[in-house]
Amino acid sequence: MMRTLLVRGMLAGLVAGVLATLFAYFFGEPSVDTAIGLEGTAAHSHSAPGAHEHAPAEGEAAEEELVTRGVQSTVGLLTGVGLYGVAVGGLFSLAFAFVYGRLGTLRPRVTAALLAGGAFVVVFLVPFLKYPGNPPAVGQAGTIGSRTSLYFGFVALSLLVGILAAAFGRKLADKLGAWRGGLIAAGGYVVLIGVAAALLPSVDEVPDGFPGSTLWTFRLASVGTQVVLWTALGLTFGTLAEKALGRKEATSPQLG
Repeated sequence: MMRTLLVRGMLAGLVAGVLATLFAYFFGEPSVDTAIGLEGTAAHSHSAPGAHEHAPAEGEAAEEELVTRGVQSTVGLLTGVGLYGVAVGGLFSLAFAFVYGRLGTLRPRVTAALLAGGAFVVVFLVPFLKYPGNPPAVGQAGTIGSRTSLYFGFVALSLLVGILAAAFGRKLADKLGAWRGGLIAAGGYVVLIGVAAALLPSVDEVPDGFPGSTLWTFRLASVGTQVVLWTALGLTFGTLAEKALGRKEATSPQLG
């Protein structure tokens, strides 16, 4: 059964990745194109007045980009988001197998939906609020490493605190009830992750004069892409898992 859930999780992740790619293409890529144009304009305006551009010597081939912007925004986008969706789907199926049956008598669809919602908040939304994504022309090349480390470190921290809060809430639910236990666990997560966010360094490298509308559109599209991804993953996997688990229960030998 674990192998069945894993395969269905990866399949659901692929479906979610394709849908997220379509959303990102129509709603996110226009702001990326705008940011790239602004980056090129800024680079041109910062060139020294009177400086002569280097012209390739005779026989010297002009430098060509390895991957065109058109490929990046279509095939590259689909490949990246699709592989991400498959990987997340596989991990999601493992998490589902662990929590299924431990949250009471919830149906697989409900369990998958709750898990997807929680994962969206813990894995993406909370880290995004601290370290939001930026389009091209925002950020300095020399700080890419530190910014990446801070972001993924906060993702790992949020995930760890989320798992501990869920485990703690499950124990409290046995004593105080599911509603109270869940509220206390959620409150504990918010407090701990809020303190961590306040202690971690902030990153603000948006250059002066960068259009706020472009930045807002890009970040809104980033959130929307993740909403589509996790919603599609939860709904698709929940449907597939319920069919698989339903067949297993139907074919299980009856006791007595």
